Amino acid sequence: MLLDRFKLTDKVAIVTGAGRGIGRAIAEAFAEVGADVVCAARTPEQIDETAAVVRRHGRRALAVACDVTERAQLEHVVAETLREFGRLDVVVNNAGGSPYVLTADASAKFSRKIIELNLLGPLSVSQHANAVMQTQEQGGSIVNVASVSGRRPTPGTAPYGAAKAGVESLTSTLAVEWAPKVRVNSVVVGMVETEQSELFYGDEESIAAISKNVPLGRLAKPADIGWAAAFLASDAASYISGASLEVHGGGEPPHYLATTNAIK
Repeated sequence: MLLDRFKLTDKVAIVTGAGRGIGRAIAEAFAEVGADVVCAARTPEQIDETAAVVRRHGRRALAVACDVTERAQLEHVVAETLREFGRLDVVVNNAGGSPYVLTADASAKFSRKIIELNLLGPLSVSQHANAVMQTQEQGGSIVNVASVSGRRPTPGTAPYGAAKAGVESLTSTLAVEWAPKVRVNSVVVGMVETEQSELFYGDEESIAAISKNVPLGRLAKPADIGWAAAFLASDAASYISGASLEVHGGGEPPHYLATTNAIK
């Protein structure tokens, strides 16, 4: 059936940064379409909660504490996945983020850590995943979580924006190097309303004001990102590789539109 191509029945997926927010929503979306999920993040309590969410959808779940910047921990996650499930079909590189620090105040150590987390982490995870997927008859799929911050100025998070731009470049290159066995795509995420939204967008009144600048009139929900990732991982996207799927509600209109009287 046509709808079966959108399902991930009995597929095995690793989701990094799965402890909360977008990562948890991705794990839940995958479970809803039939995947078993390995929930990886640095905080054991949070990934245990995400694993419980996956199980409520009738799917198997494994929670493995992991810092994606630590090679030994990545090797452990993959080894545990193969031990528990015997295969690895999908990886979603979601782990990342950055606090607000103006570039003039950012130390070299801080910038290096942000780039390690947001760019080198996904690269290393992808390398480990590819090594397994290339040996499987049906290969596999890698979905990288990129950001609009990699496409526009990002004051206060310059290393993060640069790293996310690198994620899109990485996506297109790996899609060529690892084809035809492994498809590699990215989800370019816009503004998302999560449990930490106030750190970036302010209170509810501020979020409402910001939402007016989005063509669809709201910030994304984490589930919006989850379903986009699930689509790219599914057979419905079997001829999509090296692509960047923008999930940003139509984007952010140019600033001049707020001041011009040429458009009524």
